[in-house]
Amino acid sequence: MLNYFQAIILGLLQGIAEPFPISSLGHSVIFPSLFGWNINQKDPFFLDFLVATHVATALVFLLFFWKEWVKIIKGIFRSFVARKIKDEDSYAKLGWLLVVGSIPAGILGVLFQDKLAMIFASAQIAAAFLMLNGILLYGAELLRRKAVKVQDNIDADDRIAKIVTWRQSFYIGAAQALALIPGLSRSGSTMAGGLLVGLSNEDAAQFSFLLATPIIGAAALLRLPDLFATGGTEPLKLALVGGACAAVAAYFSVKFLMKFFASNRLTPFALYCFLAGLGASIYLWVK
Repeated sequence: MLNYFQAIILGLLQGIAEPFPISSLGHSVIFPSLFGWNINQKDPFFLDFLVATHVATALVFLLFFWKEWVKIIKGIFRSFVARKIKDEDSYAKLGWLLVVGSIPAGILGVLFQDKLAMIFASAQIAAAFLMLNGILLYGAELLRRKAVKVQDNIDADDRIAKIVTWRQSFYIGAAQALALIPGLSRSGSTMAGGLLVGLSNEDAAQFSFLLATPIIGAAALLRLPDLFATGGTEPLKLALVGGACAAVAAYFSVKFLMKFFASNRLTPFALYCFLAGLGASIYLWVK
């Protein structure tokens, strides 16, 4: 069982690391081992606790972009009524791009999430994949296509809908499934995919947060009944504390990143992931 201090720290860690392209799951696996916390990370309650913090993060994504989500849902509804996606209806296309992008991660998550979490729930393995995550982020910046110059008079959602194709959305969604392995970042994978198809860093971040919302939310809600089935009020209190901390941290993280990516790149996060993974790996090896 976690204590409340650990629940607060892990909640804050989840809220910061999920929007940032640095792997929240990887940090949740590595952090307790670095500080000698006696936590069984394969215990069902620990996984359910992480699910509760993911629910909180998904709610923040939804609330932060609620105006976009209202337009997207209306666009999907218009496409049903018209029985087609009109060329000028950017929000209808964006909505269906998100549906297509959610398919691969949704299928793989249902089939393999628990198995991968159990296989790779090792701090050493997560540290190695965190280093790999840094290499992938840096590689995406080097290999990126020339991004369309951001025009202030054009909405970000319009730019995304015009640039991203159906096939590309599927590939970006497939990249999102890499986050099932601790150490590989969900947001990092989707941002990198967005860069490679020609999005700016800012638009790639927004598409990543929009794409993450239904996947994180659906996966977390499927596991929430397990948390309530644990019995007793203490696990629920710990989950609520962790979730509240994750929500607060996630809100400020998303707010910061949307401003950061208006003029910056993934390179600092690539460097952090590689050095943090390397440092953690060395420390755990000599420990």
